Amino acid sequence: MKKYLIVGLGNIGDQYFETRHNIGFMVLNYFAENNDLSFEEVKYGSICKYKSKGRSFILLKPNTYMNLSGKAVKYWLSKENIGIENLLVISDDLNLPLCNFRIRSNGSCGGHNGLLDIENTLNTSVYNRLRIGISSDYKNFNHIDFVLGKLNEDEHNELFLIFPKTCEVIISFVMNGIDSTMNSYNSKK
Repeated sequence: MKKYLIVGLGNIGDQYFETRHNIGFMVLNYFAENNDLSFEEVKYGSICKYKSKGRSFILLKPNTYMNLSGKAVKYWLSKENIGIENLLVISDDLNLPLCNFRIRSNGSCGGHNGLLDIENTLNTSVYNRLRIGISSDYKNFNHIDFVLGKLNEDEHNELFLIFPKTCEVIISFVMNGIDSTMNSYNSKK
């Protein structure tokens, strides 16, 4: 059975619940709830497993905090013997408008410390990622306070409307591969 590691980035702890930086956790929670799955605490995070059509999805929410995400990713890739081509990392993106998302098979971290740590730990920037826009119309603001801030009601409602689509992206990535998924979902809101 082919295995895939789907990593949603975020920070553990009540103070980070439903903050902009925890979009990755929220997507995986949504996926789990809609497939009657539950997470269990394991080394370096919480995981749940989902099987479909001969494929095994391993959903991981690292508990290493955002800036040390690479440690959890590397550990679970090795533990489950998963090739980096079968890794998908889901994160927030301050450079994309709210609710827009972009799927890429490589690229820069774009100033995202979680992606930077994964890149440094895996020693490559060639890994698949799904980046979800959290940007607002405000240009002059403290970026750290903004990403660690709670979603307001409008942001929350808008983001939850795109979560079914992000779950489609996860399934497409596992079933059809990254190239097909990029062709099907990039540039669509």
